[in-house]
Amino acid sequence: MTVTEKKERAEKVVGILKRKYPAAECELRYDGDPWRLLVMGRLSAQCTDKRVNIVSKELFEHFPTAEKMAEGDLAEIEKIVYPCGVYRVKAKNIKDMSGMIVRDFGGVVPKEMDELLKLPGVGRKIANLIIGDIYGLPAIVADTHCIRISNRLGLCTSKDPAKVEKQLSEIVPPEEQSDFCHRLVMFGREVCDAKKPKCDGCPFADMKCITG
Repeated sequence: MTVTEKKERAEKVVGILKRKYPAAECELRYDGDPWRLLVMGRLSAQCTDKRVNIVSKELFEHFPTAEKMAEGDLAEIEKIVYPCGVYRVKAKNIKDMSGMIVRDFGGVVPKEMDELLKLPGVGRKIANLIIGDIYGLPAIVADTHCIRISNRLGLCTSKDPAKVEKQLSEIVPPEEQSDFCHRLVMFGREVCDAKKPKCDGCPFADMKCITG
């Protein structure tokens, strides 16, 4: 498939997803606060967004700002985020990243990839979430849904997050990238389940789907 053909295929997928899910929203309820999205993004690793939303409500009641989190007692943070799994590492990460934001970035979550990757526990997936959702810039969040479904639809040919990010960023229109990834998550949960995809009535039924 040529690059032009891949772009045409990507535009078709984008269009179908936009019609099915007009309102593309992040599943994490961060109330428009960049720092909260950063924290919740870190907690979401190996944890459902639903659980993160529940846990974060209590977490932000105790530590409502980056300053409060940076000054917080690590043991208390660990206790609250315990349900999210890997709680010791996550608690230390969100405390340390909050300290860096206050100390090194004047309390403002940076928008540059290189700066975001300096924060403890932040990889490209979380960084792209911030870049796309907060700053409205082109960004591919290569999470499990994005990787799995993009491969099934023939938009990419790799399971490696970095390669998927690169391949999709080259064919998905820049202004659509962030919402495209959110819509893939919604589609993955509602229709294209990893183990039991609902292929009957799938909006991509006329497209060759790789299910292996």
